[in-house]
Amino acid sequence: MNAADVNALFAPFKIKSLDLKNRIVMAPMTRTFAPEGVPGADVEAYYRRRAEDGVGLILSEGTVIDRPAASNHERIPFFHGEKSLAGWSKVIKTVHDKGGKMGPQIWHVGSVAHPAGDWPASGVESPSGLLAPETPRGDAMSEEDIADTIAAYARAAADAKRLGFDTFEIHGAHGYLIDQFFWAGTNKRTDRYGGATLKERARFAADVVKAMREAVGPDYPIILRLSQWKQQDYKARLAETPDAMTDWLMPLVEAGVDVLHCSQRRFWEPEFPEIDGEQGLNFAGWAKKLTGAATISVGSVGLSGDFMAAFGGESSSVVGLDNLVRRMEREEFDLIAVGRAILSDPQWVTKVRTGDNENMRPFTAAAFGELV
Repeated sequence: MNAADVNALFAPFKIKSLDLKNRIVMAPMTRTFAPEGVPGADVEAYYRRRAEDGVGLILSEGTVIDRPAASNHERIPFFHGEKSLAGWSKVIKTVHDKGGKMGPQIWHVGSVAHPAGDWPASGVESPSGLLAPETPRGDAMSEEDIADTIAAYARAAADAKRLGFDTFEIHGAHGYLIDQFFWAGTNKRTDRYGGATLKERARFAADVVKAMREAVGPDYPIILRLSQWKQQDYKARLAETPDAMTDWLMPLVEAGVDVLHCSQRRFWEPEFPEIDGEQGLNFAGWAKKLTGAATISVGSVGLSGDFMAAFGGESSSVVGLDNLVRRMEREEFDLIAVGRAILSDPQWVTKVRTGDNENMRPFTAAAFGELV
């Protein structure tokens, strides 16, 4: 692949106050390199290298809101508290100094435990006290817990804008707290935050978005990450039809989301092949078609294996980007997020732009253990 082939990846993109020089997004990836929740100089340098290489938009690793059990690992960064916010202030200043744009990913893990251990020991909360269908872990949230959690999300939004971040992303995917409200298997509530329909179960997320939008005003762009699959169940699907997907996503866009970040394990897989075939629109493509919102696609870009396999120790070889470029050229989605390829190679964007295929790095699971 030569430089001319990838022009679609390097077109500018603008939405509200966010003005990007290309369509490449560094996907959020949990790194656990923040002792006591504070991002330090090594984290700052990690993001600086991606800004220097020309990533269009950097989305940070998941950063947790001010709730007692929002985190499931003691080295996941906070997005609250004086020390942690001071650390993030240094990160965004460095990214801006290198010409980059960045947003924190705002997160609450719900009842999901980290693979490295069951931490914290108490305070675990979720819609119905379930980790997965019929799998108890932690406590069901009271209405007061829900109100306090929504307020914590809003404070994080205000802090992101105050610190100078260009946007933020709400983590609503992969079986974590917001996704546990969406999923019928983990949301058994009988109040206004439960319900038989996906539209009803989207109310918590919509209220979170509304509170965050109020905190930052109308012109600040908000991104929301979503997925059909869950880490608790790779085959789970929230929306089996386009109509169901519309019922799920439109209330979130109407609440104030500008960009839907549609997570798939493999970006090239069609969302509804029974409708438009095996080469049909992916999740991000359908989300854009149904809502009119801008979308980010993601999933095994430039690599042979998906990221869940990587957690099991599997390596991935480098593969071409022809399929991605074709989809970008036909404007199926607006932006493409790249995870493991950029995690292991801070010069990935430059290599793609210049056609330096020979020096592309394959991915090995060892990359999870260091900040390259």
